Amino acid sequence: MKRKIINVLPAVVGLLLLPAAGLAAPVPFPSVNIGMGAASNPQEVAVSLQILFALTVLTLAPSILILMTSFTRIIVVLSFLRSALATQQMPPNQVLIGLALFLTFFTMSPYIEQVNKNALQPYFAGSISQEIAMTEAMKPMREFMFKQTRENDLALFVNLSEGPRPNSQDEVPSTVLIPAFVISELKTAFQIGFLIYIPFIVIDMVVASTLMSMGMMMVPPVMISLPFKVLLFILVDGWHLIVRSLLASFN
Repeated sequence: MKRKIINVLPAVVGLLLLPAAGLAAPVPFPSVNIGMGAASNPQEVAVSLQILFALTVLTLAPSILILMTSFTRIIVVLSFLRSALATQQMPPNQVLIGLALFLTFFTMSPYIEQVNKNALQPYFAGSISQEIAMTEAMKPMREFMFKQTRENDLALFVNLSEGPRPNSQDEVPSTVLIPAFVISELKTAFQIGFLIYIPFIVIDMVVASTLMSMGMMMVPPVMISLPFKVLLFILVDGWHLIVRSLLASFN
């Protein structure tokens, strides 16, 4: 009996949906065709290369965001903060990354406006070529990276490149500037992270010493110190201090 019911159910459902399908208007679906063929004129080749370039930029966009903006320093410092608090996955990764992204947009907004004004809008208007637009777009980003890059880090990659010694910032290639900027950002982020760790390490040491003096060897010190660290962070308005210090470090 059960098998008969199971076999009949699809037919019943089909009969119930048939009138509705007949009464409903057909939904138009766009037809998308993707293919490869021989180009008949140079314009088609240029358009194909532009599409390929756009897809490449979209693929590398996360790396560009991470390596050429303030995102690296911000996310590393926030990760250090969560580790110092020992709150495991609180705040979650999505919250930290979202906060880091919005802080990145905030710090990079003057440079993004310059890119939009000097590169994107003239390129969309057709007044400049793609090569000039790329050059103009890199100028504000290079200005930001030069401000945050240490001279010894930049000298390291200049020497390793074995190229001619640049006489000005304009002669420094981006392939040298970007890795120097990244390691400078990592060093700054680790310095800030060390300063964040100090007060929380003091709390851990005090709690561990107190538990040992009381003979409570089996009680994990982290379990006792965690509420005190969270309380300290709340009392000093920790998020305000961290964000203010991060934003001030880019000036």
